[in-house]
Amino acid sequence: MSILNIFTMLGGLALFLYGMGVLGDGLSKLSGGRMESILSKMTDSPFKGVLLGAVTTAVIQSSSATTVMVVGFVNSGIMQLKQAVGIIMGANIGTTITSWILSLSGIKSDNFFVLMLKPDAFSPILAIIGVIFLMFSKSERKKDVGGILVGFAILMFGMDTMSSAVEPLKDIPQFTRLFVAFSNPVIGIIVGAILTAMIQSSSASIGILQALCATGAIPYSAVLPIIMGQNIGTCVTALLSSIGAKTNAKRVAFIHLYFNVIGTAVFIAVFYAAHYFYPFDFLEQTATSTGIAMIHSCFNVFATIVLFPFSYKLVTLASVSVPEKHADMIQKPSSKLAALSNMDKRFLENPAFALRQCKKTTGAMLALASETANEALSLLLHYTKKTAAYVEDLENYVDRYEEKINDYMFQIGRCPLSKSDSKELSLMQHCVGNIERIADYALGIVFSIKKMEKKKLVFSKEAKGDLLLYSNMVSSLVKHTMKYWENPATIIANDAYQLENELNRMEKRILKDHKRRLREDKCSVDMGFILSDILQGLRKVAEHCLHIIETVQSAKLE
Repeated sequence: MSILNIFTMLGGLALFLYGMGVLGDGLSKLSGGRMESILSKMTDSPFKGVLLGAVTTAVIQSSSATTVMVVGFVNSGIMQLKQAVGIIMGANIGTTITSWILSLSGIKSDNFFVLMLKPDAFSPILAIIGVIFLMFSKSERKKDVGGILVGFAILMFGMDTMSSAVEPLKDIPQFTRLFVAFSNPVIGIIVGAILTAMIQSSSASIGILQALCATGAIPYSAVLPIIMGQNIGTCVTALLSSIGAKTNAKRVAFIHLYFNVIGTAVFIAVFYAAHYFYPFDFLEQTATSTGIAMIHSCFNVFATIVLFPFSYKLVTLASVSVPEKHADMIQKPSSKLAALSNMDKRFLENPAFALRQCKKTTGAMLALASETANEALSLLLHYTKKTAAYVEDLENYVDRYEEKINDYMFQIGRCPLSKSDSKELSLMQHCVGNIERIADYALGIVFSIKKMEKKKLVFSKEAKGDLLLYSNMVSSLVKHTMKYWENPATIIANDAYQLENELNRMEKRILKDHKRRLREDKCSVDMGFILSDILQGLRKVAEHCLHIIETVQSAKLE
């Protein structure tokens, strides 16, 4: 094997890994985080979890990504630990779809239609279609499809390049002897685990093994333990992602590890025990891509069937391995800040889903700002120090949300996003600023009322009545804004704009009446300043509510 073959093999490997990355990113963009959203909601039974885990992994083409996502779900409290077990089992089954696709390269036939099933036959066609979509289509969805097609074509080209480059290895005795050594189950498992841990993708390491089979020098006796090791090696990604996570999130990573280690141990024990009494002749045969895909699938299905009845025992084992931290038991965040856990850094692996989680957290921030405004307005009717202090606390919570959400959105912005997701991110940034200002002006109203209480000033009956009516209308507008955020409907927006017009007319009347009371000496200058400050605060709360409605409306219309 010449130096040129080595460079060709490495180049093929680089294209293979790059193509897999492009394919995964394209599938992730096309799904728009919907698969992950379904995954987080529909796991009320372990069996359903297995199915959803398998489907999700088959769609996003990465069991590691699915497991990391589950670690994030548990860490943020979206999912319970027991719900994660089924998904992890299903992810191991779903990841086998890649090896079956790659095995199509081994098809041999004289029939034209059968030959067209080979990736090297249809990949160029997919590449052409993909490039056309990328270059000439204006549709964001078609561009995503184009990225998927081009990624798949690059992946298959890299696979073929690797296979062609390693073919001369069949004439090298040392290569054959190396893989004979891997027939030792312990050595084979270690090699498979190390290879997968290095590239952090069992699908990629299986693909490399399938490419090496093109030499015709690798027996099934060597392939089988390597595949077992690859399933263990893929656990490294989840273990790394759990660093710094909460206790239950770390337990998810250990469940993944125990599932694969115990599954491998049971499979190897049963297989080699059966082989001892009834020798399997196929072990000495040359491995093929299809045979590797078959072993990969059989092992993962076998492990799931055997360990599924003991799924809760895996939870117990992980709980014993990762005991509850004392800090976790005594230091719990305020319930007002609970929604911040939606924005787990692990979700950034799928920016579209991270954006959905960020939007959910922004909704919680809006609810908190609405509560801040309503509590502040209630002080116009009845002032208490306790309520005033509560409003200050709420405003501080809103500030915390703004800081965390802006930081998370900044991180999302650094990820590859579709055009529509980039637009939504920009609109959300605009909304977050407006939400924070609602809380700020609500607090300003409280300061004005506190000043009035401190100076023992009182509004006239007429002024207080007008102010309460105006504040009730602002409170209604705040409620409309909350409703519109949750369910953008034209009728809600129209009602909000009608309220705005009423507020403008009423503000002019209140100011006119105030000037009249000043001329008639029925109102002091100090009360006039306070009335003006409160009106300005109310008007600003209303303006920022309308800005949010207009922003959401513009996103809906596009």
